[in-house]
Amino acid sequence: MPTLIKIVRGRNKIEFDKGSFDDWCVFLTRPAQNRYAPKDTEYFTILRRLADIHCAIKIFNDFCSFYKDTDTQLNPGILDYISLISDSYGADAEEIDIWFTVIYAGMVAEENKTSTKLRKRIKRLGMHQLLIEDLGADYAAHFSRGKKWQELESIMKARGI
Repeated sequence: MPTLIKIVRGRNKIEFDKGSFDDWCVFLTRPAQNRYAPKDTEYFTILRRLADIHCAIKIFNDFCSFYKDTDTQLNPGILDYISLISDSYGADAEEIDIWFTVIYAGMVAEENKTSTKLRKRIKRLGMHQLLIEDLGADYAAHFSRGKKWQELESIMKARGI
């Protein structure tokens, strides 16, 4: 049974539902499109493009402003805050609202997974690699695959994550 996370701008539905591994899969339904689970590569590519318009540091700092308060529970205040900060992106407000909400939901999901040690920090590493280090969407999305958590922990500590 899906759990509604947020309806963005009255037309884009974001939900948790059962995925291949657990009940914490994030799904997006946009107008005239089928419901699907967005991949890291998709939203990293979109955020990288938006960073060229709105400044990578701004997007990263806005992400960090709700990252710090993310935990195991969806917080309606954070969801509202994401919509509020998205308004500062003008014509791109809806896209930022969608993808920040998807990332936020992904971090809540990571915080709820019992089998992971890095939790939400893995998303912050990806955002750092994408927006601060400018390493590209594919690189940031796939960097952690196949690496042991201890190696990633060391990489994160070196970046202050």
